[in-house]
Amino acid sequence: MTVTDSPAGSPLEVLERVFGYDAFRGDQAEIIDTVVGGGDALVLMPTGGGKSLCYQVPSLVREGTGVVISPLIALMQDQVDALDALGVRAGFLNSTQTTDERRAVERAYVAGELDLLYLAPERLAVAETLRLLDAGRIALFAIDEAHCVSAWGHDFRPDYLNLTVLGQRWPGVPRVALTATATRETAEEIVHRLGLAEARQFVASFDRPNIEYRIVAKDNPRQQLLDLLRSEHAGDAGIVYCLSRKSVEETAAHLSKHGIPALPYHAGLPAQQRAEHQSRFLREPSLVMVATIAFGMGIDKPDVRFVAHLDLPKSVEGYYQETGRAGRDGLPATAWLAYGLADVVQQRRMINTSDGDAAHRRRLGAHLDAMLALCETVQCRRVQLLAYFGQQGEPCGNCDTCTAPPQTWDGTIAAQKLLSAVVRLAQRRQRYGAGHVVDILLGNATARVVELDHTSLTVFGVGTELSAGEWRGVVRQLLAQGLLAVGADGYGTLELTEASTVVLRGEREVHLRTEPKRTTRSRNERRAKTADVVDLDAEGAALFERLRAWRAATAKEAGVPAYVVFHDATLRHVAAEAPTTLDALGSISGVGASKLERWGDGLIAVVTAGDGA
Repeated sequence: MTVTDSPAGSPLEVLERVFGYDAFRGDQAEIIDTVVGGGDALVLMPTGGGKSLCYQVPSLVREGTGVVISPLIALMQDQVDALDALGVRAGFLNSTQTTDERRAVERAYVAGELDLLYLAPERLAVAETLRLLDAGRIALFAIDEAHCVSAWGHDFRPDYLNLTVLGQRWPGVPRVALTATATRETAEEIVHRLGLAEARQFVASFDRPNIEYRIVAKDNPRQQLLDLLRSEHAGDAGIVYCLSRKSVEETAAHLSKHGIPALPYHAGLPAQQRAEHQSRFLREPSLVMVATIAFGMGIDKPDVRFVAHLDLPKSVEGYYQETGRAGRDGLPATAWLAYGLADVVQQRRMINTSDGDAAHRRRLGAHLDAMLALCETVQCRRVQLLAYFGQQGEPCGNCDTCTAPPQTWDGTIAAQKLLSAVVRLAQRRQRYGAGHVVDILLGNATARVVELDHTSLTVFGVGTELSAGEWRGVVRQLLAQGLLAVGADGYGTLELTEASTVVLRGEREVHLRTEPKRTTRSRNERRAKTADVVDLDAEGAALFERLRAWRAATAKEAGVPAYVVFHDATLRHVAAEAPTTLDALGSISGVGASKLERWGDGLIAVVTAGDGA
């Protein structure tokens, strides 16, 4: 925490002087004007869209301290460090602090010496915290990651249900609730639970044009991941999501064994180890974090170049939130997902055996259905993704279904054969999983098939026109289309649905997707799809690398992540324009007054040193 004179002036003046930007984006100006004027707001804006400015700027313009409610205890120090680099007076209160540290922040708040104060939501259940807030002047309340209030969302936090106290205890203080993802239903629940019925609602476009979405069928997924990283993301920082802790550990070890620096992160690791791994990921430029979904929310690392999923996410909201952690700097990034039949069976089984009533399971099933529809679509993935959030889009040319359109085939007969096999087993009061059914269709007289006398079934050997892998794809797509179901017995057995009989009677055609051959795109091709990317010639590229080396050393000396010093996007502009004076440097986007004063001379020295730098 640094105590300096508080910035003042209009929102645009604060934006230019403190943050180094000369214009607001999208709805930012209108949101900020609403909050500065004392009004409440609900802001739905994608990751990297500039949500934080929507409460940081009003906190600097209005009298008092902006109080930010955030579940991200492990990241509060980094958030405060980033604001300190901008010359903003910030502090936080959470369970990681010593008594002396906490009291120092409390004194600064009461004395009016903080522009922003970060609090974990559970602290608002403590009477001492409420009395502390009463003792100071509150400029506004910002409720970050507001989707955590939704019991049906993908990241529910019970402590968020207590945040109604903000409007009740401090009715005159404006509130702004922000999230990077919310369907209409989730947004309605945020409004209801936080008492924001009178708040203005701002819904930005959820399109992230710099992210290339790619979904592939699983075929040795760790090797597929390794091929992706070696061919397209060598030396890049990224996140790999896995469903289980065991898979996290094994995947991190696999990448490390093959020369890609990777660390595991999951809730089963000691807290100190998780904190160390998170800190390394934020500070090291080429590290891969392999994690469960316990990792990622609030990670403000702008240069994450890829997010990969080795298991099927449970919902489109979760998938969007996780992939949105790539390319926050606006530069090209990849969202890559490998999924297969086992993922579908596992997710269905988890839903069937989950706690909760039938309505809860139906809701989980609807989430999964939407995720499967995104995976199996033959249309533009971006259009489908935006449609889920109630927005329209045009074919993007920057997803796999646009760059390598998949073919479809009439799979009606194949579907009838597979469904008939399930029927024949059911007639014997037997149910089996996909592997056994495929063996029957292929005529594989395995020991189990022979023992169960399944060679006598009329469907034995009727499916030799397809390979085992192709039959598994048929099963996967029939599950995705609701033409086949996973039994509730917890063993992944297959059973018919009401829609299955329509197919068996020949009253419905079944169209299936043929997986396109994998294509590798160069970084230059991906960059061409992204707006506002500064192209560098050979000399500029060399300067950019020297600037990055200087930034790494500067960040290490200051004990902060490299992006706190300057983002890659800012350094690319510096490399392109090669400013030789502080005035010229100060005109570049992302160079505010505090950073210019703190690091301007060092950066200019690198620019003017030439090849000898």
